[in-house]
Amino acid sequence: MSEVPRSWRRTLYALWVAQTLTIIGFSLRTPFLPFYVAELGAKTFEQQALWAGAINAGGAAMMAIVAPIWGTLADRYGRKLMVLRAMFAGSLTISLMALATSPWQLLALRFAEGAFTGTVAASTTLAASTVPKERLGYGLGLMQMAVFSGSAVGPLLGGVLADAFGYRLTFLLAGSMLFTGGWIVLLLVHEQFTRPAPETSGRSARLSTISLLWQPALLAVIGGLLALRSASGALQPIVPLLVEQLLRGSGAVNSMAGLSLGIAGLTSAVASIVIGRAGDQFGMRRLLIVTSLLAGLTYLPLAAAQSVAHLVLLQALFGIASGGMLPTANALIAHLTPAERRGTVYGFTTTATAVGGFVGPLGGTALAAVFSIRVAFVAMGALLLAAAIWLWQALPAGEPRVWGERRRATAGRSRSAD
Repeated sequence: MSEVPRSWRRTLYALWVAQTLTIIGFSLRTPFLPFYVAELGAKTFEQQALWAGAINAGGAAMMAIVAPIWGTLADRYGRKLMVLRAMFAGSLTISLMALATSPWQLLALRFAEGAFTGTVAASTTLAASTVPKERLGYGLGLMQMAVFSGSAVGPLLGGVLADAFGYRLTFLLAGSMLFTGGWIVLLLVHEQFTRPAPETSGRSARLSTISLLWQPALLAVIGGLLALRSASGALQPIVPLLVEQLLRGSGAVNSMAGLSLGIAGLTSAVASIVIGRAGDQFGMRRLLIVTSLLAGLTYLPLAAAQSVAHLVLLQALFGIASGGMLPTANALIAHLTPAERRGTVYGFTTTATAVGGFVGPLGGTALAAVFSIRVAFVAMGALLLAAAIWLWQALPAGEPRVWGERRRATAGRSRSAD
């Protein structure tokens, strides 16, 4: 079990810098991926959409399978080790994408990336075990700010770099950012970790995990994250294609696609730290329900966007909503989970969001190819509204309680009754 170190602020800020660099590196390729696929052999709109969707979804599919394994290993051997594994593995796979000569090679590298990365879950788990409980909203909001600010800067920078220097050099620069982030964690991030005693039996450990995950409130929060990841994942491969349609052949498509995707990350970065801090003061249940409802209501109008300016404005509003949802949901998960089980629980949370990352790009591009891009926006917006209703029904009023504490309290009442 890990203890909260006195130097938690230094560790948190170093982890924030490393994660920001990492997310910038991952998202540099976002605005030009469909066009890079075209350069590698996918010539028609349908081929570009389906290949881009498959490549985005491939990594998520692998991550959904392996995330619980990495989460369990984090609880056994330490969370910092998992962050290092994810960042250095991502650096290697992204750099190799610069050498791809066919869409199949890109897809294979995305599968490898999904199997060995997962920096968001690893960094979130490390931060949750480092930050004091009363500052979880702030700490996890800061980590989510790293994700969103990196997601804002990455597409903007990636679009400009692709127009100026080409796709392959941009992949190499992206890999170097993850490599730098890994060294920052190695040298500056401190973790006080004591390996926990083994469970009495494998069966009892599995039953404990199942009981923990089966809480209605925890299931609803994970479901909300899955819906959000599906909706945001659907945007990545289809927004560049919508920008191309709206611009009608004019120049700077990569840069405008980067702006359309990056603006949501910018507004999310600001919202995540502001709303994350507010969750510590005003309660996380209320904020999560409100922001999830706002996410659905700002996503649906994307189907009616008639210009890049409309697209940018709606993406900015959606970014505010998603920037509030993610840190609030992660903080609720930490409150609902005993400290010694957080790696495992965040691993299963990553599986759920990775499933969303798999379903979202594939579903969005399939709907875009079969019907239209605008139908995809309507479908994903409806999914977000359904998740908001589920959260409203499942989250009880009052402050969340850790499952282990609730179980001990229940057992104590039973003994008193006897």
